[in-house]
Amino acid sequence: MTTAGDAVWWQRGVIYQIYPRSFQDSNGDGIGDLEGIRRRLPYLRWLGVDAIWISPFYPSPMADFGYDVADYCNIDRIFGSLADFDHLMADAHIAGLKVILDFVPNHTSDRHPWFEESRHSIDNPKRNWYIWRDPKPDGGPPNNWYSHFGGPAWTFDPNTGQYYCHLFLREQPDLNWRNADVRAAMHGVLRFWLDRGVDGFRVDVMSHLIKDEALRDNPPNPAWREGRPDIERLLQIHSGDRPEVHDVVAELRALTEEYDDRVLIGEIYLPIERLMAYYGRDLRGAHLPFNFHLLLAQWDARNIERLIAEYDAAVPPGGWPNWVLGNHDQHRIASRIGAAQTRVAALLLLTLRGTPTLYYGDELGMPDGTIPPEAVHDPWEKNEPGRGFGRDPERTPMQWTADPGAGFSEGRPWLPLAEGWQTRNVASEMDAPRSLLRLYRALIALRRETPALSIGSFRLVPAEGNLLAYDRAAADDTLRIVLNLGAEPADAPTAPGGTVIFSSSGARTDEHVGASTALAGGEGLIVRLGG
Repeated sequence: MTTAGDAVWWQRGVIYQIYPRSFQDSNGDGIGDLEGIRRRLPYLRWLGVDAIWISPFYPSPMADFGYDVADYCNIDRIFGSLADFDHLMADAHIAGLKVILDFVPNHTSDRHPWFEESRHSIDNPKRNWYIWRDPKPDGGPPNNWYSHFGGPAWTFDPNTGQYYCHLFLREQPDLNWRNADVRAAMHGVLRFWLDRGVDGFRVDVMSHLIKDEALRDNPPNPAWREGRPDIERLLQIHSGDRPEVHDVVAELRALTEEYDDRVLIGEIYLPIERLMAYYGRDLRGAHLPFNFHLLLAQWDARNIERLIAEYDAAVPPGGWPNWVLGNHDQHRIASRIGAAQTRVAALLLLTLRGTPTLYYGDELGMPDGTIPPEAVHDPWEKNEPGRGFGRDPERTPMQWTADPGAGFSEGRPWLPLAEGWQTRNVASEMDAPRSLLRLYRALIALRRETPALSIGSFRLVPAEGNLLAYDRAAADDTLRIVLNLGAEPADAPTAPGGTVIFSSSGARTDEHVGASTALAGGEGLIVRLGG
C-alpha cells in the first residue's frame, strides 16, 4: 500500500483543469489567456489544489479551438507569448502549484508545416509522416472509418490523388506514429516543454495513436441506435486501441522519466478492462490513464457502487487510481445530476481512493450554458447540428464576480455566460460560509491533512437504495464516508462510537453517531470510526 512517505505529488494532490479560452481574459478581447491564468493563481492557491492542467494554447487556426496544432513549440498570440508562459510557470511554482500541459500527438493542423510538406507530392520526404492511401477502385475512401465529429475519417486531396486520414476534423490530419521520424519529432516537442519546467502532460486521445496497419474496415456496432453520433455506428477496433500503441506509450513514459518528478496522463475513453492496459507492462505506461467512468455514469448508487468496485479491483498492483467528474468535453456535473446533488458529488470525487481532477467552475456549481445557434463555436455541433453533441455549453467563461462580464472579461466574452452567474460566482461564494465553493475548499484541505483520504486504503461498505458507503483508512485512522445519492432521507450504515468530522451541509460536525445515521436527500458525511 502507498504510504505518506512514498506518495508522490500526483498521487496525494488534486488536479484542476483550466480551459484557457474561458478562465480569465487579461486584455479585453473576450478570450482567456495565460496572463489571465497567472493573475488567478492566488485563487487557485486559496482553493488548495496542487496542480493545474491547461488545455491547448499552441498556435492554431482554431478549427477545433487549439486541438488543431500548427506549431507545438510556441504560444498562439490570442493566449500570449512564450515569455507569458515562462512568467506563469515561474509564479505557479513559487505558489507551490505544478503545471501540466495538454499534448496533442494524434493529429496536427492541416496548416502545420509538416502537413503542408506532406501534401505537396506523393514522394515528399514527409509524405509518410501522415496516413495517405489510394482511393478504392470506385474512387471512394480507403475504408469505412468515421470521424469523431461526424462524416468519413478520410478527405480526398485532388493535388496528389490520395486520401488522408483524420479521426477528427478534416483540418486535423492524423500523424503516422509508425514512422520513427514522427516519434523523434514529437519526443523533441516533449523535451522542449520539459526543459521549460513543466511538470507533466495530459496526452490527448492516447489510445488512437496507432491504427491498424492494414487499415481494415471497422465492424458494425449492433448497439448503435438512431440519434447517437455517427462515430458509434461502428466498433472502433481497427482505428484505435491497437496492441502496438503500448510501445508508443512506454516510450513517452521513459522520456518523461528522464526528468525528475513528472507525470504522464492519458485521455482514454475505454471500458475498464481495456483501460487498465494503459498502465503498461510492468507499469511502464501512463502514470494515470484517465478514468472517465464516473463522469459518464448514470447517477444511481448501485450503478456507481458497481463501477467503483470493478475499477478498484482492476487497477494493477502498484498502479494508482484516478477519478474525474467534469471536463471540457462532457456536460457539467450540475446539469447532469442536478444542483441538489452537487455537494454529495464533491464528497464522492474528493474521498475516493486515487487522484481527483476538478474542472474549472465545478467548484461553483456552474451549469451548462445555453448557446443560441448564432453563438455556436464547436465544430462537432456544426457538423451534426441539433443533436446535442456540441461542447460549448460546458466551456462557458469562469464566473468570478457579479460585475458585467462576470469578472472574466471587460470585453464581450467569446461564449455567453451561464445562467445565474450574478450569484453563482467566486466573490459571492467566498462570502457564503456554506457555499459549494467553501465546501470544496474545506474538503481539499481535509484531504491534504488526512492520510486516510489522500493515500489510504479503500473498502466498500454494504448499503442499500440510494446510499453509497465506503471506508478509507491509514495507520490507526479509519474514516467512513456515507452518501445519499437520492432526494429522500435514508438511514446510512455508520458505527457506534463514530464522530462526524465533515458534513456536506456544514451543520453536523462533531456529532456522535450509532450503528446507523439519518441522511437528508443529497447529504453526505465523513465519520471517524471509534476504537
